[in-house]
Amino acid sequence: MPELPEVEVIRRGLSPHLLGRKIVKIRCSKKKLREPIPRYALKRLAVNQKIVQLGRRAKYLLIYLANGAKMVIHLGMSGKMGLFQQKTPTQKHDHVRWLLDNTMELRFNDSRRFGSVTIFAPETCKTSDPFAHLGVEPFSADFTAKHLQEKAYGKKQPVKNFLMDARIVVGIGNIYANEILHAAGIHPLNPAGTVNLQQWETIAHQSITILAEAIDCGGTSVSDFVNATGTPGYFQNALCVYGMTGKACKSCGHAISRIVLAGRATFFCPRCQR
Repeated sequence: MPELPEVEVIRRGLSPHLLGRKIVKIRCSKKKLREPIPRYALKRLAVNQKIVQLGRRAKYLLIYLANGAKMVIHLGMSGKMGLFQQKTPTQKHDHVRWLLDNTMELRFNDSRRFGSVTIFAPETCKTSDPFAHLGVEPFSADFTAKHLQEKAYGKKQPVKNFLMDARIVVGIGNIYANEILHAAGIHPLNPAGTVNLQQWETIAHQSITILAEAIDCGGTSVSDFVNATGTPGYFQNALCVYGMTGKACKSCGHAISRIVLAGRATFFCPRCQR
């Protein structure tokens, strides 16, 4: 599943090509995504509108329009966003296509259909925040060791699950939670409430460092993630524990272990992460 770095890579890749462009037509498949595609709302609010900004909140890609409306796209498990010449043959799982005023077409492709495309009207954007329930962004000033410690107070929840809780901090999925905890030397099963302030300082620092490096590498392509030009990322070459069961830890040489935690594969070094 694309996590924060992958969505940010998509945003950065699309921005130079979409800013200032007008949407002249929208075509939608008849298949249902995680939620039904709001075909009529998309056409009513987005057609003949210029794209003025591309943003990201958590794992959501945000496309702001000149009339104040906002399209929100979630890539789900297999979603892809790409730009194509209008005459390029469509693919089986192209579910939404935005024809632009320069004959290019923005396409949302999602083979598993766990993604979503929706749009918020200008008046809704002014009066409510659809992301009010989400936690802080890892690159924001609010993401601090003190914030993490306060949220973790008294919690018996494993620290890995805590890091992946979008109500606490957004965008850290399974891959990066494994890598962050390894870099911080924290065992994933440690109760979040027992992590001290100094350890939270290390976790916060490693979170920012690893996420930034992943963005610079174009994301992690351990499955089928590609960026806006169809190119895979290469941060998977820098992974230390994720998917490395039985291989030597890059820090100490001990074999990497694998357990299942809250239904997710969890990787760690028993020697480095006690």
